[in-house]
Amino acid sequence: MTAKVLGRHVREGLKNLARNGWMTFASVSAVTITLLLVGVFLTVILNMNHFTAKVENDVEIRVHVDPAASKDDQEKLRAQLGSISQVDSVKFSSKEEELKRVIKSFGESGKSFELFEQDNPLKDVFVVKTKEPRDTISVAHKIEKMQYVSLVQYGKGQVEKLFNAIGWIRYIGGGLILGLLFTAMFLISNTIKITIYARRTEIQIMKLVGATNWFIRWPFLLEGFFLGVLGSIVPIILTMASYGFIYDILTGKLEGTVLEMLPFNPYMWYIALLLAGIGAIMGMLGSVMSIRKFLRI
Repeated sequence: MTAKVLGRHVREGLKNLARNGWMTFASVSAVTITLLLVGVFLTVILNMNHFTAKVENDVEIRVHVDPAASKDDQEKLRAQLGSISQVDSVKFSSKEEELKRVIKSFGESGKSFELFEQDNPLKDVFVVKTKEPRDTISVAHKIEKMQYVSLVQYGKGQVEKLFNAIGWIRYIGGGLILGLLFTAMFLISNTIKITIYARRTEIQIMKLVGATNWFIRWPFLLEGFFLGVLGSIVPIILTMASYGFIYDILTGKLEGTVLEMLPFNPYMWYIALLLAGIGAIMGMLGSVMSIRKFLRI
């Protein structure tokens, strides 16, 4: 395609937008509302994925070593733990370190545990982290069968519920976003279909004089592209402004917790590009779907 022909298609696409003012406004409004919802859902869901990923990464297996195990036995156990293919790291925590951890976790009330420093009832522990958090349960079951293992703790019952909840959140969020995208594409498709129907005679004449399908299709394709991009401008501005405002308020309050928000930069710029891209692709797909039957003569 030459630059001259491309320029002609761009001018025709822009003329179509101006010629069908109210329909253009309706399409852009529909895209704006849909992409605004998509932007909000994307922001919420991606932050939730960030939260859940941090929670998943905090899941660990605490392997309590049998007090009867010697130093050599402990080293053999460490080697066995490290040999499991799903295991990422194995760290040793002595019973003295475990007591300090307990005292620290209870804060002021934990000082009463200092009485046990002379006669520590706790056991040495290996802290095991898996490469994939969802392998925690299967790895824990393998470890339970090993020699010199007194107790295996990994949040049995709670971990399974956590992973199930995380899975449902991701599925539902993804389904809602896909539903919104299909709705927007349907609205754009119907809007462009009305403009094409009004010009069906012109399209048929162009076909009869030898115009190719793509020569006819390009102006409508670009019209859909412009509709999608125009419809993404307001959602991008509102989403970025709202997220920036909320981020400034909550960042200090959530610092040090698992509920850490994704940083504004570069995260929101990715969202902006994604919304613009979604709008453009939806508009072009809507155009392709609408004009297809009018090109069959």
